[in-house]
Amino acid sequence: MTQSCNHKSGFVNIVGNPNVGKSTLMNALVGERLSIITSKAQTTRHRIMGIVNGEDFQMVYSDTPGVLSPNYRLQEKMLEFSRSALVDADVLLYVTEVQDNPERNADFLDKVKKICAASKSVSPKDGLSSVSEAVCQRATPAVFLVINKIDLTTQDTLERLVDFWHAQLPEAEIFPISAQERFGVAQLFDAIKDALPAGPPFFPKDQLTDKSERFFVNEIIREKILQNYDKEIPYSVEVEVESFKDEGSIVHICAIIYCERDSQKGILIGKAGSALKRVGSQARKDIEDFLQKQVFLQLFVKVDRDWRSSTSRLKHYGYDLS
Repeated sequence: MTQSCNHKSGFVNIVGNPNVGKSTLMNALVGERLSIITSKAQTTRHRIMGIVNGEDFQMVYSDTPGVLSPNYRLQEKMLEFSRSALVDADVLLYVTEVQDNPERNADFLDKVKKICAASKSVSPKDGLSSVSEAVCQRATPAVFLVINKIDLTTQDTLERLVDFWHAQLPEAEIFPISAQERFGVAQLFDAIKDALPAGPPFFPKDQLTDKSERFFVNEIIREKILQNYDKEIPYSVEVEVESFKDEGSIVHICAIIYCERDSQKGILIGKAGSALKRVGSQARKDIEDFLQKQVFLQLFVKVDRDWRSSTSRLKHYGYDLS
């Protein structure tokens, strides 16, 4: 066996419909709070990597936006992130939950079914001395069907769901879990590790993610907007860090919240700035926890009309696969 096959590494991509718990699952698997989590759909907009390293393995997880039928250019970009996760996975986690509608976004599920049908069972072949070497030869990803939120259902219902999904994806291994309660997550983690192809690490062993600190500051602020505003406001907003100055004991951050309409700007700011102050206070605390430093945070609101439908503005905000 070659030296590279003593080490296992691979890309573990998490896909599924909105609000099935993909971000909660990735955070549980990675052991760090990388993806923002709210009860609202479309919380995740980007493909976010979380890297787990061991002495003899590296797992590169990707959280992706929930699959949807796009109504504007931003949602088209979000769907591109989800589709790209089907192409470069070594292990594909298709996440559903106990109240999910499997007919929603059936076209995407059909793509998963084709990948699952094409996947080959991992077994030693001629000239290969172990299952690890057989994994190294796999041309298509291993597909795991994850049924999340099982703490919210009965045993009978869960058994029916397992039977249903076994019929839909007969080649997939099924994992009933509760990501929120951490039930079944350790078993899923071990199965992913076993399914990784042999090979050297893709990233330095001390690297946690491919995103910058600025990106996570943006996401934390956007999370607070999702939590504090209703209706269309959170979906019309983009956040951009204008300046990030680390002065050792304190980090000075200035961020711009962009919205599409003057009326939205007024709602975001609130009476005498009260709404924006609340968002800033909540975000600052979480940013300090993330950076492990004192933070001075300034927030401003500006109008960027129809940015969600502008290809150039979306590229500026980072919604680009190239």
